[in-house]
Amino acid sequence: MVKRSSALTTVYAALADPTRRRMLEDLRDGTRTVSELRHPSTITLAAVGKHIAVLEAAGLVRTVKSGRVRSCHLVPGALGEAQKWIEEQNRFWNERLDALADHLQTKDDS
Repeated sequence: MVKRSSALTTVYAALADPTRRRMLEDLRDGTRTVSELRHPSTITLAAVGKHIAVLEAAGLVRTVKSGRVRSCHLVPGALGEAQKWIEEQNRFWNERLDALADHLQTKDDS
């Protein structure tokens, strides 16, 4: 459980930043170079590199270096654990709210 919790924390921390979310959105269309991921931002290439390092540490992207060009691509299924956690929470709260609705309906009927 600790390992899963740590992995989820890393993924959610990576997703917390809007610049990194935009980079992930850009990567949905396919592999991008670091320079391509920089635009339309005005952040430095060094800052882009730090964002990519966070995404890579979270297991969301992989990078490949060919000569002087570093390219990034999404890791398929990387959000699986995060999605599973959200679904578990959603199921839990839906069950609780359904039980509350049933309870309130029963009180209204009496």
